[in-house]
Amino acid sequence: MKYRRLSKEQFEELHQEFINFLATQSITSTEWSTIKAEKPEVAEEEMDVFSDLIWEGVLAKVKYLENISPLQMHLFQMGEKEMKLISVKVMNPDIDLRTKEGFGWFKKNWQSDFVDYLMASKAYSDDKNLDKFKLIEQGAVITRGELYQWFDEIIE
Repeated sequence: MKYRRLSKEQFEELHQEFINFLATQSITSTEWSTIKAEKPEVAEEEMDVFSDLIWEGVLAKVKYLENISPLQMHLFQMGEKEMKLISVKVMNPDIDLRTKEGFGWFKKNWQSDFVDYLMASKAYSDDKNLDKFKLIEQGAVITRGELYQWFDEIIE
């Protein structure tokens, strides 16, 4: 398995897609029930293959990722050949950027001495989607990139 298995909730949400996936393998509903009961390891493998296919499709479309912690924001733009990072660090331990109040403080003080910025870029490894997946596993979420674009404009 290249990524990780989808959660039970994700499988439920993608129920029809999973049925279609099994159909492409000529596995009927009855056969799937038999496989789950008699060959659970084969069922696990099918679920893993389906999970990887879903992850590949999702990761190929990712353009922006954000990882926000109490005092830092890591905003990524996932380009064709490299990923770009805008890193924001708040040096006020009373602030939590994940809260409405903390982010409100940041919007008022983003140009102050209490906020540091760093911009960087990095080429992908041999597997661009795996690079994206690792960032997601570390807490990044897929976004439309509004924050990244806002910073990109004001920093230039």
